[in-house]
Amino acid sequence: MRPLPLSAAAAVAASVLLLSGCSAADKAQSCLEAPKLISETISKVTAAANDPEAMQKEISDGAAKLNDLANDAGDTTLKEALQGMSDSLQKLNVDDANAAVDAAQKAATDSAAYLKQITEACL
Repeated sequence: MRPLPLSAAAAVAASVLLLSGCSAADKAQSCLEAPKLISETISKVTAAANDPEAMQKEISDGAAKLNDLANDAGDTTLKEALQGMSDSLQKLNVDDANAAVDAAQKAATDSAAYLKQITEACL
């Protein structure tokens, strides 16, 4: 049996990626975006610590963006880590100033753990 020409091999590889619903480009892009998005979200959440309403909005916005990124991740382990961070943010309760401080600390702690998982998934 003759080996496939390079263009045919590339076409087969591309069709496998398309059929699997996963591409290396999706994973690579998600790996680039995830740390930046998490850092940006935590910065915004922390900056809004004196305004529980604003903080809740930043938490919701960040969680939604992380959820969207998880849906586009192209890798199960990466998707689970991004979804985990999104879920963690969504569980934060910011009723008053004391809760806001606690939420900011929890978000920062959780982000460190999820960034480790994301880094490992991207290796």
